[in-house]
Amino acid sequence: MLCITLPDGTQKHFEHSPVTPMEVALSIGRRLAKDAVSARVDGVLVDMNTPLTADATLEIITASSAEGLDVLRHSASHIMAQAVKDLFGGDKVKVAIGPSTSEGFYYDFDMEHRLVPEDLEKIETRMAEIAAADQPFVCRKMERAEAINTFKQQGELFKVELLQQDILDDQVGIYQQGSFLDLCRGPHIPSTGKLGAGSFKLLSIAGAYWRGDEKRPMLQRIYGTAFATEKELREYLFFLEEAKKRDHRKLGKELDLFHFDPEVAVASPFFHPKGTVVYNQLLEFIREMYRYYGYGEVITPQVMDVELWKRSGHYDNYVENMYFTELDGQHNALKPMNCPTHVMIYGASSRSYRDLPVRYADFGRLHRYERSGVVQGLTRVRTFCQDDAHIFCRPDQIEDEIKNLIDLILKTYKVFDFEDIAIGLSTRPEKSIGSDEIWQKAESALAAALNSLGVKFSINEGDGAFYGPKIDFQVRDAIRRSWQLATVQLDFSMPQRFGASYVDEQGQRQAPVMIHRAVLGSIERFMGLYLEHTAGALPFWLAPVQCSIIPVNDELLPFCQQLRQILTRLGYRVEVDASSESMGKKIRRSQTQKHPYTLVVGKKELEERIFAVRAYGHKDTFASSWEELLERFHQENNRARLAMGYHVAPAHIIGFP
Repeated sequence: MLCITLPDGTQKHFEHSPVTPMEVALSIGRRLAKDAVSARVDGVLVDMNTPLTADATLEIITASSAEGLDVLRHSASHIMAQAVKDLFGGDKVKVAIGPSTSEGFYYDFDMEHRLVPEDLEKIETRMAEIAAADQPFVCRKMERAEAINTFKQQGELFKVELLQQDILDDQVGIYQQGSFLDLCRGPHIPSTGKLGAGSFKLLSIAGAYWRGDEKRPMLQRIYGTAFATEKELREYLFFLEEAKKRDHRKLGKELDLFHFDPEVAVASPFFHPKGTVVYNQLLEFIREMYRYYGYGEVITPQVMDVELWKRSGHYDNYVENMYFTELDGQHNALKPMNCPTHVMIYGASSRSYRDLPVRYADFGRLHRYERSGVVQGLTRVRTFCQDDAHIFCRPDQIEDEIKNLIDLILKTYKVFDFEDIAIGLSTRPEKSIGSDEIWQKAESALAAALNSLGVKFSINEGDGAFYGPKIDFQVRDAIRRSWQLATVQLDFSMPQRFGASYVDEQGQRQAPVMIHRAVLGSIERFMGLYLEHTAGALPFWLAPVQCSIIPVNDELLPFCQQLRQILTRLGYRVEVDASSESMGKKIRRSQTQKHPYTLVVGKKELEERIFAVRAYGHKDTFASSWEELLERFHQENNRARLAMGYHVAPAHIIGFP
């Protein structure tokens, strides 16, 4: 008698052995068996046809779960590879790797035929035919040497390389559906029919170097996605269309904020005047925060001796991302991070325990080499500025400093309407500096601060910085994408490396604890993601043009210019549309440029001192007096300050011009 225990504690008994998970699913219900894509046996994911010969715990996995969806997508990549081979000649197509991803799947191919977007529909049609044939996914174990020989005979040299260099097990998994054979550990769906004809979609074609190495062959990559149901796929495709509309690179061009010129400066943005306004407003927001929270802003050199970076540990752990130069026979590096320079400023003066904490902030420009294949608009650039700061404190001050930082970060995100926030504690990575004792102490200190606040957080094993553990904050934007923003990192090692110290109450020298922190992170990256979060409709206080004034006729143009001058002197960013186009076109242009307010000025408005005001995104106008307009502008211009709890002076109301 074979006993299978289900997640709810129910036990199923079978008089024969072996039993497969599919048989167990059928004994529970035909609907469950129909939806099943894999199973978890004693905590391990397996295929549905895996023979069970001993008592076990078992959970049936469907595509409605994250794990099940991953299995479905991985299987879809195999079906896609089979379809590509069928269409473009099996012996002419060499396959590389085809994993699932958080958004779908892809497969890399080496083939003579140059794929074009029109090919995707043909491949989809062939995939649907393979799915309709309901071919079983068959797994068998093969001796590694036999697998190498098998793939050599097929000319699949990428698989041979993986077996010779990466997969060193005596036995390996080989999956086959129809005529397609692949090297894979699985698991996979029971048969191709589990991939619904209307629940997958091929999305795009890209180039990808084998193993990400620019010196290796350039392969052709096909991206696709798959879901448990057609409805989920439709929702995802709608999301993709919305994401295209919100693409910050598209918005940057439409709103005249910035551009890139890869021939002149790869992954380095040129900010136009309007984009620079947004950039500087973000910096000023952070600067004001520093004034309220006791930070001293510093300025540090851009180019420094390489020995500094060796001493800090960055050279050993970050050398591939650094830029170097020779000056006067001295080997120098462009600054990729601010931390060592802040330790040097701290160490330039004698410190008492009474002086701590000391908080330094730096908006210095940083340079990091990012491969051309991974740079993307403002979100991944080679030159950028961070709202970077470091806190030097005593061990007994750690918890309070971390609490204050968490409170500050969460309060800041409310200003930008980020409400869905996930917090993770990242522990020691494989490549790191410092003793086990220091790491244990640092990780415990961060966990204690989070627990004392009652904040929910996850543990990200091995994802810390090389010098210390960290707390990362991820936000979801308006279309539910996750972005990693703030980071708080605890560092016991760097102050010791630079001999930084303070004199404690007993007159003994001690090394301070160093807290690395950024709230927005890279200003460039934050600007890019926030443009997408708002679809370019920035709040009044951040908008490059806050109000567009439109005169009804040219006679009113001098008065409108006078209005603009007064509002500009009050600190507002205002434009007057003096073009000869129709009123309708002028209003549409103001809306297209996403100006928060459009002010229409006619003879009636001038005589009655009442303006017709149109807010962005609204079809109707509302009437506003001059005094009401100034009060409205004042409140919206200070929304961020009011949300942070800062003191805001009353509005400066001047007489109607």
